[in-house]
Amino acid sequence: MQRLEKIKVTIQKSTYYVCTVSMFVLIPMMFLTTIDVIGRSVFSWNIPGTVELSRYMLAIVILLGLAYTQQVKGHPRVTLLVSKLPLKAQLITEIIMNLLGMFIVAILVWQGWVIAHGRAAATVSDLLRISQYPFRLLVSAGGALLFLELLVDLMTAAGKLFDKETLKTTANETFTQVD
Repeated sequence: MQRLEKIKVTIQKSTYYVCTVSMFVLIPMMFLTTIDVIGRSVFSWNIPGTVELSRYMLAIVILLGLAYTQQVKGHPRVTLLVSKLPLKAQLITEIIMNLLGMFIVAILVWQGWVIAHGRAAATVSDLLRISQYPFRLLVSAGGALLFLELLVDLMTAAGKLFDKETLKTTANETFTQVD
């Protein structure tokens, strides 16, 4: 059990560090867009390639932030029906949902890898001639981290399901409704 906890902590730390990189990309994207908008409005000039750079930086922010959002349970959840179920049924539902999510994310990782290494690997942007390969590869990298976070959630739910004491003490703690 201690080995699983160590794996969980390692996955969560790596997800956090990758999200930190994502947050630092957000700062230049914000400044670039602000300067470009002010330049267009006030001085009637723009920065060439701003749209391309903003798209790439936005891809980095989104794809590297997905797993951390899963870690902090930031993705929307609708628990209207599930919250009415007994705790054991809630945990089983959570396990099924995590397995389905892992299946979908595995396909995303696989197809992201295939597309990144296919003919699209040689594609470059129109104006700045930036290769799209690393950004297409981020689909697989971000997806792999999301897969690992879903695996952590699956292990946590399965651990709660098979731990008799947890089922007794946490009556309805797994799913909480936000008012």
